[in-house]
Amino acid sequence: MAVPGTARTRFEPRRVQVTDMRPSQRMRDLGVVQQGAAILTEPARAFDLPAERDEAERVVDELFAAMDRIGQVHPFAKGMGLAAPQIGISRAAAVVQPPGDAPSIVLLNPRITDSCNESDEHYEGCLSFFDVRGLVPRPLTITVETTTQSGETVTTAYERGLARLIHHEIDHLGGLLYTARMNAGVTPIPVEQYRQTGQAWAYERS
Repeated sequence: MAVPGTARTRFEPRRVQVTDMRPSQRMRDLGVVQQGAAILTEPARAFDLPAERDEAERVVDELFAAMDRIGQVHPFAKGMGLAAPQIGISRAAAVVQPPGDAPSIVLLNPRITDSCNESDEHYEGCLSFFDVRGLVPRPLTITVETTTQSGETVTTAYERGLARLIHHEIDHLGGLLYTARMNAGVTPIPVEQYRQTGQAWAYERS
């Protein structure tokens, strides 16, 4: 199992044939808890590490198994993430798979300790209500503190798309969906109107 906040061997999903159904129904069938469930609105319980090391490892293994199932039926050019409450486990664990060939990132007890003042807006999807996409403002850089299995604290800075992915999953662990971050008067759009599926988020070169 990976140390939280560091690399883990990338999973390689297989593509399988799926029937024509709504995206949210497909995710429900794959074991993803859907919007409206109380577990998605409640803060997840932190791990007492290293005392709960075995439990943390079990939860992370379940997250990777679920990500493998999901990756078999849907491509994620922007990367993907999954938080434990989304598979029915109210514990503070999440896994993020960056786009490309980068290894997965495991987050245990993650906490954002700092963020830059500069932000931007991009459309996000959520596996827990995958029929829509929402335009969400987020900081371009965040600093995240996590706990290792041995109980040590690790602090890592993330930027741009990866910061967005990780911020999204940490929100899940706090009981927030991305709709809580959207600007007033802005609502999600149906996935049929979204035109960036299969494309990475675009950022200006610095």
